[in-house]
Amino acid sequence: MNISINQIIAFSTIARIGSFAEAAIHLHLSQPTLSIAIKNLEQTLGGKLFARTTRSVTLTPEGKAFYPVAKRLLEDWERSLQDVRNHFELLRGKLELAAMPTYTINRLPAILRDFHTQHPAINITVHDVIAEKVVDMVREGRCELGITFEPPYAQDLDFEPLYTDRFVALLPAKHQLLAKKRLRWVDILTYPHISLSRPASTRTLIDQALMEQELLVTPVLETQQLVSIGRMVNAGLGVSVVPSTSRTQMEEMGLHCRAISSPVITHKLGILTRRQHELSAAAQAMKSLIQQTNSVAKNKEPPAL
Repeated sequence: MNISINQIIAFSTIARIGSFAEAAIHLHLSQPTLSIAIKNLEQTLGGKLFARTTRSVTLTPEGKAFYPVAKRLLEDWERSLQDVRNHFELLRGKLELAAMPTYTINRLPAILRDFHTQHPAINITVHDVIAEKVVDMVREGRCELGITFEPPYAQDLDFEPLYTDRFVALLPAKHQLLAKKRLRWVDILTYPHISLSRPASTRTLIDQALMEQELLVTPVLETQQLVSIGRMVNAGLGVSVVPSTSRTQMEEMGLHCRAISSPVITHKLGILTRRQHELSAAAQAMKSLIQQTNSVAKNKEPPAL
């Protein structure tokens, strides 16, 4: 059944006003155009909706039965349109965001606070997952935005860098290496090492960079979470190397982060989205806020390690 919203509007207007001529003026249509619209509607429904004489227009019994239906259809239509408008105007909506734990702990809370202040009606779900899981969730369409390290193979995704992160040595309080002015990888590797387990992208990056220097990491302990590494180092089980993004979190545990060289290992952290997929208004607003906040944060970076 092919009935247009314009036909419903035409029928409801005539039923309410009681005149084809006045309804045509109200709808900014010619009378013939309005008459054709009603004729087509009646043909589709299978009978007359109006009883017309030279002096009056009244609803047929079928027209009377259809009138409340038409009004409900128009009300539903308007509510649907308003719902879409609310999404565009950020007065309603939902956003799924995936981010690495170091980002959700250190930088994301302030961003969420500012976003909620600006758009309190948007419901946000944050998935606090490892870097590789962020990539999977964005790729599968489960999240519109991801905050993670640049994935090595992701032709179906768009990655927009926010900043370059450097790996730093993680040492417990009073460790012997804290006395050295300049730390190198050979210094770190002389102590028991705690590392992220494979196939973490950061672990792969470190292994490849060290292999080029003919160095090898042989962890005594491996885990999937940076916070677990921090607790193990704090317990005196060994030393580690972590992204500088986690510096605040680690220092809150009483640990020390120190720059490490020979080689200096870095990687980019940024926003991940699906290529050739339009972002919702909420996702676009969040992406813009993350980028703006990052620009401000660059001017407030902690002193060099």
